[in-house]
Amino acid sequence: MTEPQPTRRLAGIDIGTLTCRLLIADLAPGQPLKALRSERRILRLGEGVDQSKRLSPIAMDRVIHCLQEWRNVVNGSQVEASSVVATSAVRDASNQAEFLERVTREAGFDIEVISGEEEARRTLLGIRSGLPAGVTDILALDIGGGSTEFILDRRGRQTITRSIDIGVVRLCERFLRHDPPTDEEVCLAREWVTKKTRTAIDELSDYRQATFVGTAGTITSLAAMAQKLSAYEPAHIHNYVLKLETIRELAHTLLSRTKAERVGLPGLEKDREEVIAAGTIIIQTIMETLDQTECLVSDLGLREGVVLHLASPLTA
Repeated sequence: MTEPQPTRRLAGIDIGTLTCRLLIADLAPGQPLKALRSERRILRLGEGVDQSKRLSPIAMDRVIHCLQEWRNVVNGSQVEASSVVATSAVRDASNQAEFLERVTREAGFDIEVISGEEEARRTLLGIRSGLPAGVTDILALDIGGGSTEFILDRRGRQTITRSIDIGVVRLCERFLRHDPPTDEEVCLAREWVTKKTRTAIDELSDYRQATFVGTAGTITSLAAMAQKLSAYEPAHIHNYVLKLETIRELAHTLLSRTKAERVGLPGLEKDREEVIAAGTIIIQTIMETLDQTECLVSDLGLREGVVLHLASPLTA
């Protein structure tokens, strides 16, 4: 008789261009992840990277201070293993090696810098772990701070991923120079997103037959705003259906207000007041380009995928 496999306690950290995320979770065989501790902080590591191709000392300090706190949390949680990944901003930075060395020396973490394609693959692991019954073929969208990933995953067929250099921080820094953005800036931003999207989907045949799924902060924030949530409630966000017409209404509200005037809007996460304008432009433009009228929202994504990927060799 085969011995039952024990529950594993694992930790995953996602160091993004805009947000850093921590997840400590238990994973039992055949069961979904059980989150024990979940945190996210908007630290904007990628601030200025689009122009300078360098991580600034101040931005590195913000992230390293957070990682030092999280090192203590991980150490006190009796985890079996942990994994830390970095994405677009660190991929693009010419001083990547300096940042990685500082994190190892000052926070005690070794970071894996993953490609856009690998980011998409692990994001898919997270999304797949929480889809509602009956959803099989999906076209997933992950809007980050520096890049956006398209993932076409159909049962029995090879997964196709495309990563493009569009993200909320990058779009803000390139186009949205006024507060609120001018009509001309919004138009130029939409044109850029449309062009990049069309290039990305050239090889995504039959994507219209798949369920359109969105993950990460822009989409989950818009889902919270659509429901006017006073506090972020994953149970109300996960598998919520966000309609294009609702996104257009939210875009009108957000783009007509200054950053200061967006503060306190129901459902809008603190410190996302600036980048939510860029995120709304991205999701609206992509959905219009792809002829999608609604988006199934996933509260699970790269962070959960990092933990599930970490579990794979442990259970092999």
